[in-house]
Amino acid sequence: MNKLALFLLFASVALAQSHPLEQLIETARQGPAAPGLSDLVGKILSAHGGVAVWGQDYLFVSDLTVGPKNEPVSATSAGVSIDMQPALALEKIPGSTLWMRLVKMRTGVTHAYQYVADGKPVGNRTDVSGYNPDSYPHPGIPKGKLSDKQTIVSKIYDGMKADYWYYASPGVDPNVPAPLMVWQDGQGLIAGDLSKLRLFTVTENLVAQKLIPPMVHVLIAPGFSPDGKALRSIEYDTVSDRYDRFLLEEVLPEVEKVYKLRQDGYSRGLAGESSGGICSLNAAWFMPAKFARVHSTIGSYTSIQWRPEDKLDGGNLYPFMVRKLPKRNIRIWMSDGADDLENNHGSWPLQNIQLANSLKFREYDFHFRFGLATHDSAQAGIDLPESLTWLWRGYDPAKTSEEFTIDAAEKDKPYYRVTITNRDAW
Repeated sequence: MNKLALFLLFASVALAQSHPLEQLIETARQGPAAPGLSDLVGKILSAHGGVAVWGQDYLFVSDLTVGPKNEPVSATSAGVSIDMQPALALEKIPGSTLWMRLVKMRTGVTHAYQYVADGKPVGNRTDVSGYNPDSYPHPGIPKGKLSDKQTIVSKIYDGMKADYWYYASPGVDPNVPAPLMVWQDGQGLIAGDLSKLRLFTVTENLVAQKLIPPMVHVLIAPGFSPDGKALRSIEYDTVSDRYDRFLLEEVLPEVEKVYKLRQDGYSRGLAGESSGGICSLNAAWFMPAKFARVHSTIGSYTSIQWRPEDKLDGGNLYPFMVRKLPKRNIRIWMSDGADDLENNHGSWPLQNIQLANSLKFREYDFHFRFGLATHDSAQAGIDLPESLTWLWRGYDPAKTSEEFTIDAAEKDKPYYRVTITNRDAW
């Protein structure tokens, strides 16, 4: 075998053994005409493209076939504007509708981007995570185990059918009760490092460093009624204990047929984004003895399920309920961005700021990170190693309770105040 053939053989073996995202970026580094590039994009991202991040390498891929008003687009030139800078030209991937650009950028922050076709914006501005080191696989770190998809038919939600999965981190003994986190919109997390949060890799790295305890993650998808109606908002945005009962009476007993779970709220948390964020607070608010740790990002503390005609409160009341109702013994990590949603249900950024100030006023054990991102997972993605470490800090498996109190450093800080940056003061 000649030297060139031997080199190509070793290179192909190394590429096959590399992480899929790394493999995609290494292929894209050869240029848009690299053999198999469009197929890799379809397998690893989607048929319409996406963004792949590996270290400082960011691969932007889009088919740019749909305009801002859902009209078809047939672009002769395309670009991507990153962090509101002039658009960088995209290159067409031969034999496909895809355009691409590979760039190097800073990690540890979010980056905003917007595609353009023939000089006009296409789609919405969104954000991408510049992941921190613990969001990448580390050599020698044991892997956890993800179950097959399970399906449950709920009596509490009148025949609703919902899918769920459970993941056991390294160190979980099926016969020893384990700490628990319940993740809303769990269908978006099961792809591992191809999902935006990279939950499993982060968990494995933090468990190996003893920053969080070995735990079971329960990943639940929103359910559908018997007639096919999506019930996500009914489950997540409704301010009641109904979702608690769904978890405690129907879902978790099924998980416990495989893994024993801790029963104390001190050892249980919930997490979610958007409506999944308020859902997580809902469950802890109504049953803090069962769920005491809350991970809420881009939380929908707005009036989505406010039904005054039915005497149903909405999530928009949380800033005021926190101030005026009895204090719950919970710990909560929150994050949001200045460019989050503004619609008929309310203002996501202002409601998150209001809630953070209310938590501070009542001296809850909370942390609030307010960035620049839109209604997406970018901030949560870069934060996850830090946010899970913060949420589970000081955990002692010998204990079943702890009085959560505001951190002294947070107590000394001022309330959050709003500065308008996109308009004149008068």
